[in-house]
Amino acid sequence: MNEMRLFDPFSIDPFEDAVRSMVRPWRMETPEAPPRIRIDLAEQDGIYHVRAEIPGARKEDIDVRIEGNLVTISAEKRNEWEEKSGERLLRSERQYGYASRSFTLATPVDDTRADAKYENGILELKLPKKSGAAQKKLAVH
Repeated sequence: MNEMRLFDPFSIDPFEDAVRSMVRPWRMETPEAPPRIRIDLAEQDGIYHVRAEIPGARKEDIDVRIEGNLVTISAEKRNEWEEKSGERLLRSERQYGYASRSFTLATPVDDTRADAKYENGILELKLPKKSGAAQKKLAVH
């Protein structure tokens, strides 16, 4: 077996990922994990750019909160399956449930100028840095 395995140090459950990679050659049905929010974070010209994958969620079900330099993104994906007369669900592989992700930034965010846009399963945040006081050099006595 010459298969490359990736290690994700920021994985939510590293033990599960390690076990799953050891038994990769065998097919194993495991209960689905709750939905995850995966992000990309970049910085340019005093603005943090965040792209978060939240496929299947409606924008009304997404909540973004900013408290200083702490950003929290949460979303709920609802099961929209309706049983019709004479029809029964045999298998469902789509994920439903509540997911939340928090992360801290190096500097506080100016929440009055922050912007959020959700399109095609991707949440894009533009989080301008709060302009702080200028640095002051203290004299050592």
